[in-house]
Amino acid sequence: MLKREDFTPQRIDQIIAEARKHGPYHALTHEERAENRLQFLGQKEKHPQDRQGKQQGLWVFGYGSLLWNPAFEFEQSRPARLFGYRRRFCLSLTMGRGSPDKPGLMLALDTGGSCNGRAFYIPEELVESETTILWMREMLTGAYKPKWCRLQSDGHMFTGMTFVVNRDHPRYVQQMSREETLQRIARGEGYLGSCRQYLENTVAHLDEINVVDSYLHELLRDLEESGVERKLINELSQANGT
Repeated sequence: MLKREDFTPQRIDQIIAEARKHGPYHALTHEERAENRLQFLGQKEKHPQDRQGKQQGLWVFGYGSLLWNPAFEFEQSRPARLFGYRRRFCLSLTMGRGSPDKPGLMLALDTGGSCNGRAFYIPEELVESETTILWMREMLTGAYKPKWCRLQSDGHMFTGMTFVVNRDHPRYVQQMSREETLQRIARGEGYLGSCRQYLENTVAHLDEINVVDSYLHELLRDLEESGVERKLINELSQANGT
């Protein structure tokens, strides 16, 4: 589980240094990350106001690990729907829940369809501190882009923000077969755990809010039924001479 204490400039430098031991690794500088955050938040007043008619605080839409491990402070949360984007395992991963030896895939919001998740409300007095943490979490390499969006909850529309995939980033995977996707999820593992655990946690927390994401639920079902994991276990056994 990630904690807010994990998101400090010193810790970010350690993560980047460790990643670069295994080869080239592009990461934003602290200055680039801070400039991106301030520039994005500076656009807030240009966007439609919430249903109360005022722009106080900040709503953040979560669709993956934010559902169970936001690591930032918030005042309230509610189920919400985002239009125009959908969940997809489309980011190659060699750290966190992947490694150079066991590369995985990370979930992101890609264009098309809609997505149900959760909106977290950060009160105005905490926006500075909590978005600083959020940017260190989501904008390490620039594989995501912050985006203002309109969210729907209980029939009401309100303005929030989320992070969508950066399709120009070298880690973006435009196309991958279902079989390879399943293999990467089954094999991917790093210091934060496995891609399989990430998928299971996401599905479990969607179940808690009565959300069926056919893409994720079917991936988990196929992972359990396809024999991919049994094949992986056999390969590991053979490699270990057992």
